[in-house]
Amino acid sequence: MVSLGEITPENWLEAAHLQLTGEQSAFVAGPVGILARGYVYRDCRARVWTVEEDGRVVGLALVREFDEEPLGYELQQFLIDRREQNRGVGTAALALILDRLRAEGRWPTVEVCVKRAALPALRVYTKAGFADSGYIDPDVPDALNLVCRL
Repeated sequence: MVSLGEITPENWLEAAHLQLTGEQSAFVAGPVGILARGYVYRDCRARVWTVEEDGRVVGLALVREFDEEPLGYELQQFLIDRREQNRGVGTAALALILDRLRAEGRWPTVEVCVKRAALPALRVYTKAGFADSGYIDPDVPDALNLVCRL
């Protein structure tokens, strides 16, 4: 069973040892980078959640709030360990993330920036209800900005 958890003194090292595929490393930060970004974006109400399956940390998600227009949530990083992929863990975790943000209810949307070449990630986000916003970030022209209404 997949669940979301908190980073704790007991599990942060387990989280830090998650592994990316070679292809994945071009699209998402490594686990230590995600943990660091959670700290750096603390003024934007950033939180890093563990993705857990049967008590094991198998992934990480970093959500923050935009501090500029348009206001909303940003799923800035989402990582499932390379050894745990292609089993539906990411799809299940993304549904839990969206449910948690809906329940929190601070903002009506969540956005994610996904490289066009990250086809597996694009499929997962589209399946979860994300759609292309049409916005192209000049700093990341090879990416799509996807939005999901909560």
